[in-house]
Amino acid sequence: MTTITCRQSVTTLIVPLVLAGCLATADGAELWLHPKCKPLPTQRQGPFVRLPDGGILGVDVTQAVISRDEGKTWETHPIFKPGQDFVVSRERAIVCTKKGTVIVGFMNYKEKVWKWNAAKRDADPGTKLPTYIVRSTDGGKTWLAPQKLHDAWTGDARDMIQTASGQVIFSSMNLLNNPGRHSVLTYTSGDDGKTWTRSNTIDLGGNGHHGGAIEATFEQLRDGRIWMLIRTNWERFWEAFSLDEGRSWRIIRPSEIPASSSPGLLKRLASGRLVLIWNRPLPEGKTDYPRIGGKGQFSEVPVRNHRGELSIMFSEDDGKTWSKPVVFARKPGTSLAYPHIFEVKPGVLWVTTMQGNIRVILHEADFLTR
Repeated sequence: MTTITCRQSVTTLIVPLVLAGCLATADGAELWLHPKCKPLPTQRQGPFVRLPDGGILGVDVTQAVISRDEGKTWETHPIFKPGQDFVVSRERAIVCTKKGTVIVGFMNYKEKVWKWNAAKRDADPGTKLPTYIVRSTDGGKTWLAPQKLHDAWTGDARDMIQTASGQVIFSSMNLLNNPGRHSVLTYTSGDDGKTWTRSNTIDLGGNGHHGGAIEATFEQLRDGRIWMLIRTNWERFWEAFSLDEGRSWRIIRPSEIPASSSPGLLKRLASGRLVLIWNRPLPEGKTDYPRIGGKGQFSEVPVRNHRGELSIMFSEDDGKTWSKPVVFARKPGTSLAYPHIFEVKPGVLWVTTMQGNIRVILHEADFLTR
């Protein structure tokens, strides 16, 4: 196994009522939404995929949910058999392959053991949150037995794609020790998820229970490379490139995209554009934002963990240049983060978040500002 090291010193239930760009929430606070946002027909959280029969599939804690009417109503199907002790993490990744196999990557909360030792600035032995893959070959009605990829603590299951050649790539994480920090890796399958190959580990150093390389998203570029954006505590995404469809990562460096200590979501749209939804390090129009962490607990260095705004931007040229970022959701002092994007039809995006309960429809054409 090769390790690349580059060292550097209340969930709110949303009531779907949009008025003058604001959304009423159950706690009485106002969540500002861009006037072009529309409410989703569902309160379910993504990610979602389109099935070969036209249905839309998502995942809940123990079941698959399928809509036959574009999100208005949902049928449910159990993922696990009696005696299988699993709870799917709120953060998960899904793909429906060209052959129609649905693959879900997730952490099993039933096996979660967290033993962060503040004195050592490291996790004690026994810390774990195993990562699994589960597959369905009949459109989510029945599911095969879960496959464990690793036992180590996994902070997130952020993304999964299928490449033009048919390879499935799944982003994952491992908590490393001495000192405690996170790292990023990927798993690749060429047989619709039956077997998986583990990549090298991307280790950027750092220290803390939110330190290091975290929560990666990626897409295939037009030249065949896979482009990865990695959450860090250094006020920008780091980027990595794979020349072999996720089997290995050899070019790793800071990107040109400023970012909070928070994950983004990168997707290729039907138009051919790339879209990125993420939290910028500073609120729009501000020149500073308080830092948290440092001293090897949350992180090695104090970080900007700004999550009170979600922004969107688009690229016509595979990330070389971008449209002007547009804030489409704002609620200062809270966390609007961990976005998922589902293109329900060309140019129409369902955006949901794990933190902040954003559930909106965006039209690509409304946000292509320059």
